[in-house]
Amino acid sequence: MAEGEGPETTTEHERILQEIESTDAACVGPTLRSVYDDQPNAHKRFMEKLEARIRNHDREIEKMCNFHHQGFVDAITELLKVRSDAGKLKVQVTDTNRRLQDAGKDVINQSEEVIRCRVHQRNIAITVEKLQLCLPVLEMYSKVREQMKSKRYYSALKTMELLENTYLPQVYQYRFCQIMTENIPRLREEIKEISMSDLKDFLESIRKHSDKIGEMAMKQSQQQRIFNRVVKKQTHNGNEKLYAASGAFLGHFDTATPEQLQDDEEEYEEEVLTAQDLVDFSPVYRCLHIYTILGDRETFENYYRRQRRKQAGLVLQPQSNMNETVEGYRKYFNQIVGFFVVEDHILHATQGLVTRAFTDELWNMALSKIIAVLRTHSSYCTDPDLVLELKNVIVVYADTLQGYGFSVSRLFDLLLEIRDQYNETLLKKWAVVFRAIFESDNYSPIPAANEEEYRMIISRFPFHDTELEKQPFPKRFPVSMSVPEIYKEFKEFIYASLKFSESLHRSSTEIDDMLRKSTNLLLTRTLSGCLQNLIKKQHIGLTELVQIIINTTHLEQACKYLEDFITNITNVSPETVHTTRLYGLSTFKDARHAAEGEIYTKLNHKIDEFIQLADYEWTMTEPNGRASGYLMDLINFLRSTFQVFTHLPGKVAQTACMSACKHLSTSMMQMLLDTDVKQISMGAIQQFNLDVIQCELFASSEPVPGFQGDTLQLAFIDLRQLLDLFMVWDWSTYLADYGQATSKYLRVNPSTALILLEKIYKRMKDTNKKNIIFSQFRKNDRDKQKLIETVVKQLRSLVNGMSQHT
Repeated sequence: MAEGEGPETTTEHERILQEIESTDAACVGPTLRSVYDDQPNAHKRFMEKLEARIRNHDREIEKMCNFHHQGFVDAITELLKVRSDAGKLKVQVTDTNRRLQDAGKDVINQSEEVIRCRVHQRNIAITVEKLQLCLPVLEMYSKVREQMKSKRYYSALKTMELLENTYLPQVYQYRFCQIMTENIPRLREEIKEISMSDLKDFLESIRKHSDKIGEMAMKQSQQQRIFNRVVKKQTHNGNEKLYAASGAFLGHFDTATPEQLQDDEEEYEEEVLTAQDLVDFSPVYRCLHIYTILGDRETFENYYRRQRRKQAGLVLQPQSNMNETVEGYRKYFNQIVGFFVVEDHILHATQGLVTRAFTDELWNMALSKIIAVLRTHSSYCTDPDLVLELKNVIVVYADTLQGYGFSVSRLFDLLLEIRDQYNETLLKKWAVVFRAIFESDNYSPIPAANEEEYRMIISRFPFHDTELEKQPFPKRFPVSMSVPEIYKEFKEFIYASLKFSESLHRSSTEIDDMLRKSTNLLLTRTLSGCLQNLIKKQHIGLTELVQIIINTTHLEQACKYLEDFITNITNVSPETVHTTRLYGLSTFKDARHAAEGEIYTKLNHKIDEFIQLADYEWTMTEPNGRASGYLMDLINFLRSTFQVFTHLPGKVAQTACMSACKHLSTSMMQMLLDTDVKQISMGAIQQFNLDVIQCELFASSEPVPGFQGDTLQLAFIDLRQLLDLFMVWDWSTYLADYGQATSKYLRVNPSTALILLEKIYKRMKDTNKKNIIFSQFRKNDRDKQKLIETVVKQLRSLVNGMSQHT
């Protein structure tokens, strides 16, 4: 052991040496690296240990070689002895081989000839065998080409499948078979392309024929509906034998004989064409089979459905002017029906090309689009006849598709919306009719010169009056000619509204409710609006307004007959819980109120016209001794006017009369208080009093019966008390009793009295200034002026007190 080397270092070196001896040479590097990573100069000590180990191994090798050396020498000696014997044996074998070769040359030559013949024979047999295997392959391939040439693609695919799976594997090693194998996929693609081209032609064909297909389908559906009606009618009449219907109208079947119906049936059977008659569906079947065989059915199904979706989008696009004629709608529906008839046929004729889910998806998409289109285009329809024809087309369309299993409930819901629009167009149409009736009416009672004319009127309008029936001819109905005309138009409107409700698959109760609601709209909106506009027209006078009130009263009474008319049509009892009632009462009542209000307004306006003719000389010294001419004319006008009111309800006539008197009283009061009138003499007051007396006489003459006591005279009580106050000059009583309920001048307002008194006082002052003999009346006038000044002060005090209290 080296000096300074510890036992740990020695052990470590031993371990490294053992690892080097036992480890592969490629893995010695990390072991040697650990020697250099140790303490400084450790590798020198390791080298010493390594050299010592090498010397030990050398000594062991030398010992082993010395031990085996004698055996090795003996083996070499034996080998040298065998060498001479081996040389002799080689010479002998070579000589024997030479002699054998010389002796077998002829045999070899003959054997080679035999071998060549046998090889030829075997090759011929193999060739024959292989040709027998190849001939069917070639025949099958030739058959494929012939089938493709004759467009028997499905058979060609089957032959290719047999060729590829059965025959070609037997001869796959030949090059022509490889060429065939390479051509088969190309042939299949060619068949796919050809069949797809046929499918595209088919899709184009059904797009062109959709209109005709839909027309035929809708025609069949309509014929079926007519047939069902005929069957129902014949069953109702007790006929035992039923006959099929053709495409004639319902009126034809109502009068058709059994022989005609039989002829129609035969004609119907000859003319009916189905989708299969108009379109050849074989390209679809063929293409479906081809793609199924080729294992690409899903691609074909996706392509077909995608193309049909696109075609559906094109079919659902309406023409811009579709709303102008019903033919535009019919053509639009024909295309859609044709599209879905084809899809229904494909659904039932193929297995899985289209599914019920797919057709339902297309239908729901189409239905949403159709409803949106119909809502848009039908909103432009202003002709009720066109809307009615559109409804009939939609019903046939819905019944047709319902027969193919499609849900059409949303279409019938849409028809209810269109029914509201139809009613709106009817209301607009009847508004024109009502206006024309009102314009042509003379607003005079209808004369009946004889029994025939009388019966003709009551046949058009439900009028019952025992007193009128007892009167001799000529008679006069209380209503004008517009009443029976309007009642007749009510019935026409109900019939027109009923036409739309037919074939909507609604119950009688629902139809009854529809008719009543539409009739209510006719009453409350259309007729009411026409009446309101009529009443507001300038050329309608008081006589016309009176007649309008009478007319509306009788029309209101006729509403119950309209309800009976609707009941007879729908066979729905009016006692049904949910039966809608007609709102004629409120409609005609509102019209009467408007007419009454217009009567009051026109009457007051006429009074104002007479008042404007008044020409008082407010500074006259003495009255004329008689009432003013304008007032007498006004009273005569009121008398003649109120005589016309005899046919009005008593309350209306009384209200009109009271309103006229109050307005006259107010207008006359305003003349006294007019700011343009600066001075008023006592002579003018006396003349004005004469006019008021005439008004009071008119009020007391009971121009309209029904007033109790002096009720009408109270309209002039304000004027009477005011004039009495000034005529009697009873200021002390007025001022003393002011504010008491028992005051003689209770209706005299202090401000009114003050205004009139100031005008009289001013006139008095001007008169005194101009009086030549002023000195003779100086003392009396001075006393009167002082009295007036005192009264004016007191009146002003009362007026100020009232304003402060207010």
